[in-house]
Amino acid sequence: MHAITGITGQIGGVVARALLASEQPVRAIVRDAAKGQAWSDRGCEVALATINDAISLAAAFRGAESVFVLVPPNFDPLPEFPEAQAIGKALHAALVQANPARVVYLSTIGAQANQSNLLTQHTIIEKAIGGLPKPVTFLRPAWFMENSSWDLAPAREEGVIPSFLQPLDKPVPMVGTADIGKVAAELLQGNWKGHRVVELEGPERVTPNKIATTFARLLGRPVRMEAVPRGSWEALFKSQGMKNPIPRIRMLDGFNEGWIDFEHGEAGSLKGNVALETVLNALIKRGTDVH
Repeated sequence: MHAITGITGQIGGVVARALLASEQPVRAIVRDAAKGQAWSDRGCEVALATINDAISLAAAFRGAESVFVLVPPNFDPLPEFPEAQAIGKALHAALVQANPARVVYLSTIGAQANQSNLLTQHTIIEKAIGGLPKPVTFLRPAWFMENSSWDLAPAREEGVIPSFLQPLDKPVPMVGTADIGKVAAELLQGNWKGHRVVELEGPERVTPNKIATTFARLLGRPVRMEAVPRGSWEALFKSQGMKNPIPRIRMLDGFNEGWIDFEHGEAGSLKGNVALETVLNALIKRGTDVH
């Protein structure tokens, strides 16, 4: 039995479908029973739990051979990341109680960075469950190609995409969520000892300018990137409703300045197969369907 958190999202869904395709039993862990119905219809067990509640998590994990842990993103955490601290404690307690044979935690590129930033939430949770005396893999994917969903509307409507990734010709490690889910499913079915880090990126690194030119080709109109001045970020993010934008700003700084990268460099990362064009094409189709 493979217990999957975050199953209603893109990555968790890919993990679950890959396991079901391999005729592996899956337990769908959801917060809302209604959202579990679709997975029950596919033949999954369904368990109710929330990511910061050790008791419900332990019950959901119990009896599973492997557990996939995906923590919901928090783009506007409180100072000192108390939310991540609480999740780390809950996960540690639940995994001790349930005692699955192995754990795959979806972490992030740059989780090893010393400088505090938005991704430090994963650093905290890695540390919280890193002391478990069982096989644990920290899967650290690159920047999600699907983040370009935010770029679709300005690309289509104005032909200009505001970019926080800078310089615009700087290659950034990126990966499609389909590759992440595929690798996670393989890891859950594998055997390893101790704790390890698996770093994952797509077939090639991507510049912001390449995102623009790819959108231009797919949309059939001119599209260019425009760097958003660094000095305007804090006011801009606060105007959008963020209370504590500094961690997000520092994360962007980390990618732009190069101190958020893979621990073992580009040579040490696994390479996925999903190309940027494939992801952007899917985003355009989905956006068209919505309209």
